[in-house]
Amino acid sequence: MCLLVNKVFTVEPVRLPPKNASEFSPRPVTRPREQVEAQIKNAIITGQFGEGERLPSEGELAQKFTVSRATVREALRSLVSIGLIDKVPGAMGGSFVRSVDHEALGKTLRESVDNTLQLGQINLGEVVAVRTVLEIPCAQLAARHRTSEHLDQMRKVIDYQREADLDDERVPQMDLLLHRTIGEASRNRVLLAFVTALHTIGKPVQFLELSPEVGRETVRQHLAILGAIEQQDEAAAGEAMRRHLVYLAEHGAGEA
Repeated sequence: MCLLVNKVFTVEPVRLPPKNASEFSPRPVTRPREQVEAQIKNAIITGQFGEGERLPSEGELAQKFTVSRATVREALRSLVSIGLIDKVPGAMGGSFVRSVDHEALGKTLRESVDNTLQLGQINLGEVVAVRTVLEIPCAQLAARHRTSEHLDQMRKVIDYQREADLDDERVPQMDLLLHRTIGEASRNRVLLAFVTALHTIGKPVQFLELSPEVGRETVRQHLAILGAIEQQDEAAAGEAMRRHLVYLAEHGAGEA
């Protein structure tokens, strides 16, 4: 056992079945890197290391775990990939605990999907298709759970869209805010994280063949979604969202 700035790490021994056992029972044999990763992960999840807190250096961790710095580096790299820590370079840098909540989930998802998209392993059409699958039930749940605050926020966004010029640089932000508010109204934080991440990547407004008529029709569709959510008509909210997403696909430029 090792004590490190009030954080306790232990390297678990591999346990063998009793000699008199009639048969072997399967147990996973973990590598040192996996043990280091698992214990740091557990320390973060249980709150031993708080949000924004700096982890001990690679050298300190290697000494306390009695493993090589390369092993520690591999473990930390894995924790970065799953969104638990950030690696900051420089003399004042190090490994810092990230926020672990639905916002962090959305950010990690967005970064992962965007990287995969940039590498050409998936295409934008696939992203948009999944967004469609998620946003229809999201609108239905929003109709069930919305509050007056959600409705007020949606009205403000649509009022802004109604008056905005086509080249207004805030239009994409306001479109995202509307769909994010619908996600918040769904009261499902996982759904909110996915909807927001995929909407951000898909950038539906930037890919629209914008014209005054398309702009007006988009506002009308947003009003229809808002009206159904306000009336708490789940079926109508889902159908209004479906029509809106179909319209976006039909008037998109290129792959979007």
